[in-house]
Amino acid sequence: MLTRKQQELLLFIHERMKESGVPPSFDEMKDALDLASKSGIHRLITALEERGFIRRLPNRARAIEVIKLPEAYSPSLQPRRGFSPSVIEGSLGKTPVAAQKPAEDTSNSVSVPVMGRIAAGVPISAIQNNTHDITVPAEMLGSGEHYALEVKGDSMIEAGILDGDTVIIRNASNANPGDIIVALVDDEEATLKRFRRRGASIALEAANPAYETRIFGPDRVKIQGKLVGLIRRYH
Repeated sequence: MLTRKQQELLLFIHERMKESGVPPSFDEMKDALDLASKSGIHRLITALEERGFIRRLPNRARAIEVIKLPEAYSPSLQPRRGFSPSVIEGSLGKTPVAAQKPAEDTSNSVSVPVMGRIAAGVPISAIQNNTHDITVPAEMLGSGEHYALEVKGDSMIEAGILDGDTVIIRNASNANPGDIIVALVDDEEATLKRFRRRGASIALEAANPAYETRIFGPDRVKIQGKLVGLIRRYH
């Protein structure tokens, strides 16, 4: 349950992000809520983050991501129990999405770099350099920086992610339990798995009963991003 001021601030940030794509400054938040100092904003921001309504992105000024709104305002933004992929279908051998988009809509498309392959199975080598770019609808992405990876393996099939799919990843260094993430293990192998916590350890959970959940110490796993959508080719 949020206090009135917490809710006011959350909705102000959300509306500003919708209008401009950029979070408001602390001075703008202070003025909007009619507070005497920015210290009150810091306390409200911390409370919203602790309750899971926003996330502060590290090493970026004014980087705030709204994760959810109060249920009465937007039930659709409540956390989902599982990932239901936003699939864009393309024909084999052509650039997915771009082949499906009418010419007049190209202004609403965004070029995303493909950074090699990601294992949905036995982990493979870490993410490579940019191999090529693909075009995706801007509405699939939302805020933040994004990249794409080609899926190799079948460990996430029950989450709707198949061998050969191209997954769209939002760059992030932290995640909530249940998120599907790109995990870099021991700085050597990258894998696409569901993120869980087991006490102080991190669990990388497959969505295929043929694969076991892998448990690691927190210092062995780096989160490289979170899944936001995928593109699928058909023969």
